[in-house]
Amino acid sequence: MARIFITGSTDGLGLMAAQLLLRQGHTVVLHARNDTRARDARAALPDNAGVAVGDLSSIAGTRDVATRVNDLGTFDAVIHNAGVGYYGRGRVETEDGLSDVFAVNVLAPYLLTALITPPRRLVYLSSGMHHSGEATLRDPQWATRPWQGSQAYSESKFHVTALMLAVARKWPEVLCNAVDPGWVATKMGGSGATDELQLAPVTQAWLAAGGDAAALVTGRYFHHQQPRPPHPATRSLEVQDRLLKYCADLTGVELPTAVSVD
Repeated sequence: MARIFITGSTDGLGLMAAQLLLRQGHTVVLHARNDTRARDARAALPDNAGVAVGDLSSIAGTRDVATRVNDLGTFDAVIHNAGVGYYGRGRVETEDGLSDVFAVNVLAPYLLTALITPPRRLVYLSSGMHHSGEATLRDPQWATRPWQGSQAYSESKFHVTALMLAVARKWPEVLCNAVDPGWVATKMGGSGATDELQLAPVTQAWLAAGGDAAALVTGRYFHHQQPRPPHPATRSLEVQDRLLKYCADLTGVELPTAVSVD
């Protein structure tokens, strides 16, 4: 059985994936943005193996989460599920002066990947909307462009898909994959979503702990357990390396160039 850490697991797809993995007999550590949500998570999943508390919209908060996760020992898998949507909202600036969509959806998984003891598997939540993202890293914080929430979200998912491919390339010992869970009626997805909710957490749980050959791959983008082609530009080494440098410059933390997994 596997030990798995899931970010953003107090509700939505993160909680659903945790419930599924616990039913399968795995050990799951949850993540909550604050103490109130941590209490809710413990109540919803009393069989959890701990809750790492920290706000992923801030660099300091993300560092705290990484420290708390490492204090709990090593993990077999980490699911980077936490995310910020865009419906009915404008640009929100974090304490670090960043767009919260970029901070939570891209920078937090980058920093957690760099700081948490590498697990055997990494799963990143992407979206079909990443196909509308662009590769230029032109004003990723939307500091000068007029805010367009759907485009900001699409670009964040483009970036996290490119991040996954970069980590898969640099860390061949770790199975790294990304998931499009579909458009489902979570708090983020909204009530008008048309895909089947119960299918949404299956692929990330399968990639985190599944034993069949189809799950033991790396550098893939999946929808409902089927590999799909990601945006072609996410495969560009130049795009990947530019993103890694940008995230390293923002955080002061470089992604380790090589890792070993016990």
